[in-house]
Amino acid sequence: MNLGTAWIIASKDLKSVRRKKSIFIGVILFPLLLAFLFPAVIALESRNGGIPASFLPELLNAFSFFFVIAVSTLPTAIASYSIVGEKVEKSLEPLLATPTTDREILLGKSIAAFLPPILATYASAVIYMVLIDYLTYPTLGYLNYPNVSIGIILLLVIPLTEILSIEASVIFSSRVNDVRAANQLGGLMFIPFMIIYLASELGVITLNNDNLLIIAGALLLADAALFYFSSATFRREEILTKWT
Repeated sequence: MNLGTAWIIASKDLKSVRRKKSIFIGVILFPLLLAFLFPAVIALESRNGGIPASFLPELLNAFSFFFVIAVSTLPTAIASYSIVGEKVEKSLEPLLATPTTDREILLGKSIAAFLPPILATYASAVIYMVLIDYLTYPTLGYLNYPNVSIGIILLLVIPLTEILSIEASVIFSSRVNDVRAANQLGGLMFIPFMIIYLASELGVITLNNDNLLIIAGALLLADAALFYFSSATFRREEILTKWT
């Protein structure tokens, strides 16, 4: 597999995404909304008496997990457009007719779907951490971020979640001929992560370091399984001859 070829495909798709303003702006605005929303909640609560210091770290871990929920859906629009959208616009067939291998095409499109959401999420997470530290330092007496939990979330859980979302989008895109349908199916990826969050709110689990590592391990296994299925699903012959 030629990584240079994959990067050429990724570069082309990234240029296409920038031209799709609704997709590009959505990928950027959603994480930014989270970056300012949760500090606003803390600021509002501080005016109403504040949140007890003993409860704050657990609450902030729950807030941090929302970046995982966000990134579970962010890549779907890009991944769906780069396959189904290009098929509809008749721009995918010329690429599939080249000597480029299926894995090079998949890798290139996966890189294009991976980079904008991860960069937007990381930038938003930095803003979030700075604002939260500023608002909670008077109560906690120390800077909550960075810490091990946010490190696990940013460096393990979020990238693995995004890979899972992209692979699922490849599988969904191979089954439908409409970008909206592919987006809707891909959007369902937030459900298991929302369930984890709700379970933490109900006290069923805690989003501590050990459980976050378990989640990351489960995601790694799921990524490996979906990689196999997405690779088997993406067949250029079927795309060229059977998609209508």
